[in-house]
Amino acid sequence: MTRIVIVGNGPAAHRLVERLRAHQYTGPITVLGREERPAYNRVLLAAVLDRTLSPDTVTLPAVDAEVRLRVTATEIDRTRRVVRTDTGEEHPYDVLVLAIGSRPRMPEVPGLRAGHLQPLRTLADCARIDAVVGPVAVLGGGILGVEAARALLARGHDVTLVHPNPHLMDRQLDDAGGRLLADRLGKLGVEVRLGRKAIAYRPGRLILDSSEVVAANLVVACTGVIAETGLAVRAGLAVQRGIVVDDQLRTNDARIHAIGDCAEHDGDTPGLIASAWDQADTLAALLTGAAARYRGTRTVTRLKARGIDLASIGSVEGLGSPEAEVVTLSDPARGRYAKLALRSERITGAVLFGFPEAIASVSQLHDRDLPVPADRLALLLGTPAAVPSGPVELPEDAVICRCNNVTKKSLTAAWHGGARSVPELARATRATTGCGGCVDDVGRLCGALANRIEQQEEGAA
Repeated sequence: MTRIVIVGNGPAAHRLVERLRAHQYTGPITVLGREERPAYNRVLLAAVLDRTLSPDTVTLPAVDAEVRLRVTATEIDRTRRVVRTDTGEEHPYDVLVLAIGSRPRMPEVPGLRAGHLQPLRTLADCARIDAVVGPVAVLGGGILGVEAARALLARGHDVTLVHPNPHLMDRQLDDAGGRLLADRLGKLGVEVRLGRKAIAYRPGRLILDSSEVVAANLVVACTGVIAETGLAVRAGLAVQRGIVVDDQLRTNDARIHAIGDCAEHDGDTPGLIASAWDQADTLAALLTGAAARYRGTRTVTRLKARGIDLASIGSVEGLGSPEAEVVTLSDPARGRYAKLALRSERITGAVLFGFPEAIASVSQLHDRDLPVPADRLALLLGTPAAVPSGPVELPEDAVICRCNNVTKKSLTAAWHGGARSVPELARATRATTGCGGCVDDVGRLCGALANRIEQQEEGAA
């Protein structure tokens, strides 16, 4: 019987075990996790930070595997096919999967040391931040930095968000979208400093390169991540920015695979939860005999920050391409902005700010590579007639809740199992328990399923 060992116990590893069992794999699976807690959804850390969600709420369901906590893999013996740990144990494997994630990239600021500098990567990090009182500075205006700043503001802190680039979330947004986001955060109460870097820290004071002094009892680092590759390097596996894998998610050792933040596929280390889930799905299929291939993941990023409806879809570079048809709707008085880039009537990139009704339909069009309707304005405004199909007509594998990777198939199964309302579906599948952006979509699916049953009963009568 094939023995599978997974190093890492994050969302990618958890998803892989779930999918292996769903594909009827019955062999032994051992999961080695460094943290003391069971697997949890890291995407929702900002919601834990602002106390919208509790640590228990973001904990993922138990899986059918031997999960070893507080264990760090220290060495891979590829000849004997065993993994050694810091506890002195050896774990034999036939297939080894590295899902060891990434570590925070910490800024080097003179005077800024542990005790005043804190990353946001784990639930333990949330607990340490939670213990701080007084003003807080957040370094890095990417998606995590924006979410952290909003969460800390909601907790009652005075918050300054410092970002070295001209606009926020520059990997996901164009200039107009990034500046509108900064304006919204400013109106909520976050002090935003764009185009600035921290150059020194003194207790209670962060000094910027403009000579401005920012009050900060704590500095939260949201300055990017670095793929964890040390274990792979020591084992002689091919490593560049991440652990190099092919379309079958294999390393240069055919018995060893890598998925999630630590993996580099086709020169890319996306560091996104959707990529990790897709890779886990693909690898589970491969390990159970299917002819699957990983070809990359279509990117949909939704900001999980209270009171801000913002999504970035596809490539932000395409928004400025002269070869694309670009549709723009700007309504700054109402804090709304939308921009779509189209090629061959398909969405290649989009920014949607303040248009919650359009986010689901545009995301599904992009995910399914479908042509957009002729009435572009109706699509952006979320007009029902502009949506190509209702929730029941979506494919079974369409993802409805992106925070928890809940598909239409899972929701439909839960509905037929007796979960007939949005709260009941939430308890059964965890849908809507993340950022809450899918509440309307889940409600529409729930209503559509009820209508279909009612019509079937009337027809039978």
